[in-house]
Amino acid sequence: MTGAEPMLKVENLHAYYGKSHVLQGVDLEILPGEVVALLGRNGVGRSTTAKAIMGEVAPQGNVTFKGQRISGLESHRIAHLGLGYVPENRDIFPMMTVRENLVLGIKNMRRSGRWNIEDMLDMFPNLKARADTAAGVLSGGEKQMLTICRTLMGNPDLVIIDEPTEGLAPKIVQQVGDLIATIAKAGVAILLVEQKLSIALRIADRVYVMGHGNIVYSGTPKDFLGREDVRREWLEV
Repeated sequence: MTGAEPMLKVENLHAYYGKSHVLQGVDLEILPGEVVALLGRNGVGRSTTAKAIMGEVAPQGNVTFKGQRISGLESHRIAHLGLGYVPENRDIFPMMTVRENLVLGIKNMRRSGRWNIEDMLDMFPNLKARADTAAGVLSGGEKQMLTICRTLMGNPDLVIIDEPTEGLAPKIVQQVGDLIATIAKAGVAILLVEQKLSIALRIADRVYVMGHGNIVYSGTPKDFLGREDVRREWLEV
């Protein structure tokens, strides 16, 4: 990937909640097909970074995706450019079936993507067994998988996945990690907002660490493992 132009480039990104200055000049980039983990303690601005990139929080600064400036665009326009977003709240439609939720993720009915609905169901026997069941009765882990799969139905080139393993049992955490690795193998770039180092370091090509609304470290997982000082100051509770 050396020499490749970034698929996503974030420069001097600031964001506010009211008078609270949450993001204070964030810089990061993701290359085509690259998996990047965004690490940090709760409250340092990781989820706000994802929301600002997607236009759900008003961004100040410059965000470009596939060479096009997207900062200032509405969220639905950003999504249609090929930038997928899996929010941390597992936002499914509870009264609709699993299959109907997946259909809602399709951005272009006339153009086939990397995956179809049956591919998604085959990846997860639990979802396949409940394909025609209301999504509201799924477990937390199944809802998380459905949210990710629905985003993939839009055939994104890059997916931002925010805290996908939060509150899940260890066995389900492993399955979610395997799904993210499968997405990466299909050539989709990923920005993974995650606290569990085991998941992040297993699949990431590079890591960024956030602290106090800014990036305080970037490097490879191998380099990061040698930086006990960074982990102690910015990650350990």
